Amino acid sequence: MQVRVGSVGSRAIVAVALAAVLGGCAGAADDDGKKGASASPAAKGAGGEDTGPGGGAAARGGTIGAAGSPCELSVSFSLAKDWKPKAIDAEAQLAKASKGSDDDLSGAFAESFLRQGPVIAACEIDAKPAGNIGFLRVWTGKKGDADAGGVLRAFVAAEDNVSKAKYHSFRTGGGVSAVEVEYLYTSKLLDETKKESAFAVATPDGPVVLHLGGMDTEEHEAMRPAYDLAKQTLELT
Repeated sequence: MQVRVGSVGSRAIVAVALAAVLGGCAGAADDDGKKGASASPAAKGAGGEDTGPGGGAAARGGTIGAAGSPCELSVSFSLAKDWKPKAIDAEAQLAKASKGSDDDLSGAFAESFLRQGPVIAACEIDAKPAGNIGFLRVWTGKKGDADAGGVLRAFVAAEDNVSKAKYHSFRTGGGVSAVEVEYLYTSKLLDETKKESAFAVATPDGPVVLHLGGMDTEEHEAMRPAYDLAKQTLELT
């Protein structure tokens, strides 16, 4: 069975084994949490364009991505109040996992959590201090891949048991062309289906994907304002 970042039930089962590999950087914290209200109707970007479904952005609590911030990225965006970012050195974690195991299990766990399709994990923004248990995760790809839509489709295809994916293009509040997807993920282990969202942009340093999952659809919607805030404020650094 493949374990994907979007697979909440699988994360719960492998969390103990994975902790030894990753040191807790991508733990199974999505498995339980408070429920909140759904996001507000769609908002408009800087040029008045539709920024996509769900535009009730959260209150701002800082900015991530610029030099000197906890996660230095090729994009920057506003964080929701009380959400806490943490950088992930995926390449170092993958190298450590592959060298430190007597078999290939730890390496497989690390690969499943830190790589999805053409991108690797770069930053994890924790919602627990804001009252939810979940993450907004940032994934980055190799320099030269300018097809944001293609990267996003490959990202979704790498997450097993996905259905009803709907893609659309939009422009972030910072003026960056982006492609967004909303889809359903079904956990075979739990026999449950939930909503997930992601969007991708192309930058001179490579593609960037922002992904929001959640324990279930209700939890996803409760955390959606933080995701919408990133859409409305994202710009190139």
